[in-house]
Amino acid sequence: MGRRHRAQEPPQWGPRPPQAPPPGNHYQPAPAGWGPPPQPPPKKKHRVFLWVFLAIQVVFLIWVIWGITQGSGTPEQCRGRTGDDLDLCNSASDAGTAIGVGLVIAVWAAVDVILGITYAIYRLATRRA
Repeated sequence: MGRRHRAQEPPQWGPRPPQAPPPGNHYQPAPAGWGPPPQPPPKKKHRVFLWVFLAIQVVFLIWVIWGITQGSGTPEQCRGRTGDDLDLCNSASDAGTAIGVGLVIAVWAAVDVILGITYAIYRLATRRA
């Protein structure tokens, strides 16, 4: 019994690679259904984190501006004082305003760091392999 020779199978089955049309005007496009399936349009990314982050920034900015405006002018505790007492009272009020605004800015920075770390962990957990 003799051996039968089989044609060698291609290394990979799948859609045929595109070929150049034959010379002349005889080329006709392939019928529908041939070739790779159409790809769905890419999904639009929802940027929820960006909008939450920006909203938090606006809240802190309003808080800082409000704190600064509340400390401007002569406080009620300083009314009726004169001379050095008025200067001391205004200076103490200004120092309190600066400390308060500084604390708000410190909390703001801490919240931004926490949000940044949270976002980085989320991105690492959801990235494609």
